Amino acid sequence: MLIGVVIGSTRKPRCCPQIAEFIVHTIKNSLTYKQLEEKPELRLVDIDDWNLPLYNESKIPSQVQNYQDYDHEHTRQWSLEIQKYNAFIFVAPQYNWGYPAALKNALDYLFNEWRAKPAAVVSYGGHGGIKCSEQLRVVLQGLRMIPTENKVLLSFADRSVLTKATIGSPMNLLESPESSFAAEEVAQIETTFSELCQLMKKKTEP
Repeated sequence: MLIGVVIGSTRKPRCCPQIAEFIVHTIKNSLTYKQLEEKPELRLVDIDDWNLPLYNESKIPSQVQNYQDYDHEHTRQWSLEIQKYNAFIFVAPQYNWGYPAALKNALDYLFNEWRAKPAAVVSYGGHGGIKCSEQLRVVLQGLRMIPTENKVLLSFADRSVLTKATIGSPMNLLESPESSFAAEEVAQIETTFSELCQLMKKKTEP
């Protein structure tokens, strides 16, 4: 099993890669992960690496059944990448009560590659980025994905943490996450991952 941890921000500087790495680290060190007989691989997928232009395909994604039928090579390669994964964890900041346009664009390029795959949302920002989380969850449902009921909302502990995040400075999340996020927020990572695993297991059952 392979889980894609999608880095949903392309802003420079940015803290999203640090938070995504922290999510992976927290999951791999959780009791839930350690007790799994078959441990899924968690792999970072940074949409900034793909440099996708604003959607420029002639076909409606839901009507494309074969990746070779896309017009552009960047879409074909993006399709092949997303096809690899059994489930996803989307990590995204809140922008004006929504989520980044680059993430929406990356999602909209495809449909069948996302369809029926379990997904979890990790948002961060004001009040944990709850508006971002709510909007993204609706879009994932529109893609016919299977989003978890649980979600991770990460609020920056104070203004100094927010400043570090804004300018992309090291946040030392792996060493001292409690200085950036509340313990109950961090605990929700394992709870959400556990539900994601259940959804993945359910999909493989006959």
